[in-house]
Amino acid sequence: MSNINIIPFGGVRENGKNMYAVEIDNQIFILDCGLKYPENELLGIDVVIPDWNYLRENADRVVGVFLTHGHADAIGALPYFLDEFKVPVFGSEMTIALAKLGVSSNSQNKKYDDFHVVDAETEIDFDDVTVSFFKTTHSIPESMGIVLSTKSGNIVYTGDFKFDQTATKGYQTDLARLAEIGTQGVLALLSDSAGAANGGQSEREKDIAAYILETFKYTDHRIIVASVASNIMRIQQIFDAAAQVGRKVVLSGHDLEKIVKTAMSLGKLVLDDDELLISMTDAQQLDPKQVVILETGKMGEPIKSLQRMATGGDKNVQLGDDDLVFITTTPSYAMETAVQKTRDMIYRAGAEVKAISDDLQPSGHASQNDLQLMLNFMKPQYFIPVQGEYRLLNRHAQLAQEVGIAKDHIFITTKGDLVTFNGHEMRIGDRVDVGDTMIDGIGVGDIGNIVLRDRRVLAEDGIFVVVVTIDRRKKKIVARPKITSRGFVFVKTNRELMNQSAKLVEETVQDNLDNKEFDWGHLKQDVRDKLNRFLFDQTKRHPVILPVIMEVNQHARKNNKKKKTTKESK
Repeated sequence: MSNINIIPFGGVRENGKNMYAVEIDNQIFILDCGLKYPENELLGIDVVIPDWNYLRENADRVVGVFLTHGHADAIGALPYFLDEFKVPVFGSEMTIALAKLGVSSNSQNKKYDDFHVVDAETEIDFDDVTVSFFKTTHSIPESMGIVLSTKSGNIVYTGDFKFDQTATKGYQTDLARLAEIGTQGVLALLSDSAGAANGGQSEREKDIAAYILETFKYTDHRIIVASVASNIMRIQQIFDAAAQVGRKVVLSGHDLEKIVKTAMSLGKLVLDDDELLISMTDAQQLDPKQVVILETGKMGEPIKSLQRMATGGDKNVQLGDDDLVFITTTPSYAMETAVQKTRDMIYRAGAEVKAISDDLQPSGHASQNDLQLMLNFMKPQYFIPVQGEYRLLNRHAQLAQEVGIAKDHIFITTKGDLVTFNGHEMRIGDRVDVGDTMIDGIGVGDIGNIVLRDRRVLAEDGIFVVVVTIDRRKKKIVARPKITSRGFVFVKTNRELMNQSAKLVEETVQDNLDNKEFDWGHLKQDVRDKLNRFLFDQTKRHPVILPVIMEVNQHARKNNKKKKTTKESK
């Protein structure tokens, strides 16, 4: 029997950042290595990746990274991970190609080349563990699930999946392989929960393709399509529809161009018309009725790009009368308010808006029926729902109970939980320290809760800077306090508040100067505390207070002047 620990480093009780470590005896297998895009409260943060301090302490035991598909929530953290862990990376041809794009953009990893292309026929032996793969259906070709075969049974990680009987080649699920894995015996199943709230059947991609074509056919004006850069299936449907109605397509965005060129070079994107793709310059010479502009965004909803177009801030595309903005992605719950505001802006610009989610439920994730079908294929002894917020994990757990999995064999985990199998039973044991690592510009992990708290305070209540010049030797204030405020109050209409604040600072500084046990730290803290109480009493706000205390020595300055004069007279 094997000793097994399953540790989520992300992807549970949150959207994105999928990463799961499976310890089998003395080996650690990393399943996916993703990031998530920050929500509004993470001011200034570009992306969030898992904290892998535990893995640093056990780096010699990490045998490799195994990827399910090429979306950012599965491969986005790989460039940062490979900075520290020089281990092999395994994935399908398309997944590895996109992973290389991300890794090559990191200057420290440009020469890294320990990538290995695998497919559903591949088996990799690591002592007593065999790693194999199975085909799944998702919005990107060649997505796969992962099987770790151990002495105690299979550990299966589905990755993102859904079932679609109309899926085309490269997107089809191997149902026979799923049945085979279930027959072999599954100890634990880690299954995608992102669609656990969706009842009924997942929307067929065949129906979505027909909907896109119908929209193109019955639109007589320019079409701006908003989509996800890495949703290769959707991009193929847009290309096919444009070709059938005789339109040309403009790719808007450098990231999109790189992904499309990579997919085309691998034969994963096919153009029916060799002259389908044109530049923005060429598009401006055509009748708008002949043009489709494909706009994408990092977070799945290219909202900011659409807003720039609606307000005239985009140098290439300005929305106007008769344009149709066609949103072909399903916005996340966190973006719903922003999407509605964007719609309003688009209508104000004179354009029309049509969203595919208004009429269909386009999703690359399994619905409730699909989730239960996967559970019935696998028949796991233990079940761990992953990839989703708590409400989705909980709903998935309920679905598992409906198909006969005992409640005490289902684990809704949080980051850092150790789901332990000792050879006889599985349970949640101890925890390891797992947090988030925030990326801001080139800084990795140098932004913590204190910095974020300061950013939130600055954003909400502004900053209050007070500058005082003192002569500590003579125990007097040389220059009256000067106050500068940004984002707190409008100074010109709050003169009295500024004067009272200056007077309070003056008194506080003089009290400290008169004190025999003068201390710089105490002086600054005293100014902060008294100003903070006063400003809150007056405004009910807590700005960031920054006291700047400068010291001069007037006696020394006079002596210096005398010496200088004497020197000149000689």
